Amino acid sequence: MAGTTREPELDPALFTATVTSLAHSFGDNTRRKIYLYLRENPGATATELARHCDVHANVARHHLERLTEGGYVTFDNGHTTTVGRPAKHYRVIDNSLIMDGSMRRDALLVALLEMALERLGPDAAELMAHDVGVTYGRALGAAVTPSDTTRSVKTAMVSIAGLLTAHGFDARVEDDDDAQSVVAENCPFGAAATHHPVLCAVDRGLIAGMLQGLGAERTLVTLTSRARGDDTCRATA
Repeated sequence: MAGTTREPELDPALFTATVTSLAHSFGDNTRRKIYLYLRENPGATATELARHCDVHANVARHHLERLTEGGYVTFDNGHTTTVGRPAKHYRVIDNSLIMDGSMRRDALLVALLEMALERLGPDAAELMAHDVGVTYGRALGAAVTPSDTTRSVKTAMVSIAGLLTAHGFDARVEDDDDAQSVVAENCPFGAAATHHPVLCAVDRGLIAGMLQGLGAERTLVTLTSRARGDDTCRATA
């Protein structure tokens, strides 16, 4: 019809890139806590930060890698008098222009994601979010040391809880008689998931993809989430 403005079609690759970028932002509580601690305590090591945040040192190192990649944090190699690799001493990159630009970038990504979800509609957005999770989860699972035999779901879910924790989910395994569940205490999407619960489909796809990548005997996943009004964020296989 004349005078009708047609909305431009969304690029699925752009949506995927936006979701991935959000997962690496400051929506994660531990990552934010690490950054704030470094502002007050420059030169802290991963071991010190892990103790401060009450997490495993490998979890702290993962968050430090993301902060370093994002240009928020840098490090110096310390000196050691013992045998072994010297510890890295981390500090915040104190450049207000860079920080302001990064914060504006993250706000822009959130706005872009929200508009993408609105224009896609609930069904298409949920399908795409799930597919993003499956693709990424399959790659994560396949990167784990391969096994010549099919993994049990129980064994796979233990590995998945560790992988999710390293990616900011703070996950644990709960074992029932007929099913295994991974419960996540933290969501790296932060407030974005509360405003757009369709993002929970990323989590469901992520775990299904990891089960596939790990060669689990069962890959069907059901999900509850606090963003959708449930008591817990729980993925069950």
